[in-house]
Amino acid sequence: MDDLFSESAGRALHEDAPLAVRMRPRTLQEFVGQEDVVGPGTVLRTAIETDTLTSLILYGPAGSGKTSLARIIAGVTKAHFTELSAVNAGVKEVRAAIDEAKDRLGFSGQRTIVFIDEIHRFSKSQQDALLHAVEDRVIVLIGATTENPFFEVNAPLISRSRIVVLKPLRDEDIRVIVRSAVSDTERGLGGSVRLTPQAEDMIVLEAGGDARAALSVLELAARLAPEAADVRDVTAEHVSAVTQTRQLTYDKSGDVHYDVISAFIKSMRGSDPDAAVYWLARMVEGGEDPKFIARRMLILASEDIGMADPNALLVAHAAVKAAEFIGWPECRINLAHAAIYLALASKSNACYVAIDEALREVRSGPAREVPDHLRDRHRPGAEQYPPYVYPHDHPDEAGRQRYLPKGLEGRRFYRPKAD
Repeated sequence: MDDLFSESAGRALHEDAPLAVRMRPRTLQEFVGQEDVVGPGTVLRTAIETDTLTSLILYGPAGSGKTSLARIIAGVTKAHFTELSAVNAGVKEVRAAIDEAKDRLGFSGQRTIVFIDEIHRFSKSQQDALLHAVEDRVIVLIGATTENPFFEVNAPLISRSRIVVLKPLRDEDIRVIVRSAVSDTERGLGGSVRLTPQAEDMIVLEAGGDARAALSVLELAARLAPEAADVRDVTAEHVSAVTQTRQLTYDKSGDVHYDVISAFIKSMRGSDPDAAVYWLARMVEGGEDPKFIARRMLILASEDIGMADPNALLVAHAAVKAAEFIGWPECRINLAHAAIYLALASKSNACYVAIDEALREVRSGPAREVPDHLRDRHRPGAEQYPPYVYPHDHPDEAGRQRYLPKGLEGRRFYRPKAD
């Protein structure tokens, strides 16, 4: 009776679970997207199908399939599967799981896979507790993280694991998942909902590559739509009502943060004002620090524009002051003004090249002495130095005077764009 009751309770809990939970893929065949990672013939898929998995770190944005993939592995492996959450588990729980894995391996020879969701939340000591067990293959670790593991996971643990990068799902993948949820009679909405093409397009757009977000929006919109003849017709208006703002992925400390600022800088360097403003808008909408954006423009003004348009530095500096003095939301206009100016300005990296070439000479060349005629004359014996030609008094002779140290005569570091 206990087993029947437990099975009945489990079924009831599953039926009441959110649509995104009910529609989790159960097999690799049901898993949508990430073909380059788990498609037929890939190394990871083969390892899963042959039950020869080694430790993995699954790295990707929310809704890309990390947890689903881990649970598929749990369903097909002959190994014992233990799931921990970095939010709730500490060193004690980790060590207990390792001890149980040792006993299991010793008594029955069965391997143990330990899945740790949000592994980036583990402290260094918690990650260190895993290290020897992973190294000795007492456990096979599967960690899931939305943060770059090279920054958030200990290097020794990374060196003993394979990093698997999952990308945001494509719009076509999201569309397949949404349609499957609408038609699935066992776990989904069972045909009780009809989506207008506009509603489906809006769900796909709003999801931004996040399957969980897409299914959550679908479920909420379906509840909002009135029922008629046992079918709810979900329109774009219903979708719009449950999505106040589009959830574009943007993290102010992770990879997306660096990817977007990189695209912003490269758009200005490439003289594309429209792309520059778009990437600026992504950062504005994501709540990026305006001073961070302005500082990067100030660097670009000298690195990529320089003497081709000296006013660019002044415009960029004004943007820095606007970011400091005005802040959001008004300084978005100042930042856009500066970004468009920098994108349209003539380009020259001569100043950037000059200082880096000079630095290479200083770091790798011999220690060169200051020419005697350029030395400071406020010291005993300075009267013995050769005369210094004062350029304002002798402009014709000043140009023939040597300013570079001996051995670098005629060396050019600054080469204007016109050359």
